[in-house]
Amino acid sequence: QVQVVESGGGLVQPGGSLRLSCAASGSIFSIYFMAWYRQAPGKQRELVAISTQSGSSNYSVKGRFTISRDNAENTVYLQMNSLQPEDTAVYSCNVGGTAQSGTAFNSWGQGTQVTVSS
Repeated sequence: QVQVVESGGGLVQPGGSLRLSCAASGSIFSIYFMAWYRQAPGKQRELVAISTQSGSSNYSVKGRFTISRDNAENTVYLQMNSLQPEDTAVYSCNVGGTAQSGTAFNSWGQGTQVTVSS
C-alpha cells in the first residue's frame, strides 16, 4: 500500500504565502507523477499543478504557485504566493506510480484546508 499525507494548510491573509507538502510512503518502486488538486465549496475539483517523472510541470494557476519535488524523499511541495480569497479550498495530493509488487497505484491524501481571509 502507498500512503499519501499532506501538510501545511491553514489560514492566511490575502497576499500571503503558504507552502504545502505531500509525502508518499509505503511499498513504492517508482513514482510517475505527483499532483496537487483543489476543490472549493460548491465547485468541482481542479488540477492545480503536476510534476511528472520527466520533471515537467504544468499549472492551472500560473505565476503565483510553484510545484517542486524531492525525488529522494518522495515528496512534492506547492509554494503558493500572493494568495487570494478565491484560492480558498481543500488541497489534495495525488500520486501515481508502480508499487514494489509491480502493480500500478494511484493514491490520494486526505486533503489540507487552505483558507485565505482577512
